[in-house]
Amino acid sequence: MSTIPACPLCAMENTYQDGDNYVCPDCAHEWPMAAQAEEGEADAVITDAHGTPLADGDSVILIKDLKVKGSSLVLKKGTKVKSIRLVGGDHDVDCKIDGIGSMSLKSEFLKKA
Repeated sequence: MSTIPACPLCAMENTYQDGDNYVCPDCAHEWPMAAQAEEGEADAVITDAHGTPLADGDSVILIKDLKVKGSSLVLKKGTKVKSIRLVGGDHDVDCKIDGIGSMSLKSEFLKKA
């Protein structure tokens, strides 16, 4: 089993080692092998819009109206979301919103309740 990580930009697992770098053939992104260990520790803390650390199971409140992509729905400012789950990637919070369903949100639009 290979220990080469997936690409941090496109999340594809086709990466390979080239000298002291990892290379993703899908998006042509290159990153140093040494930085991989440092990034894992730095990305471990996800914070809300005010810098408060978030954890799995927290309740959060939207601080801005958000349009739902591919729909005419709008998530209103002040909507409370319960039992969030933290994930990696651009949209780093997964949750279920009453009346809408499962959503992925960016933590920069949330504050801890």
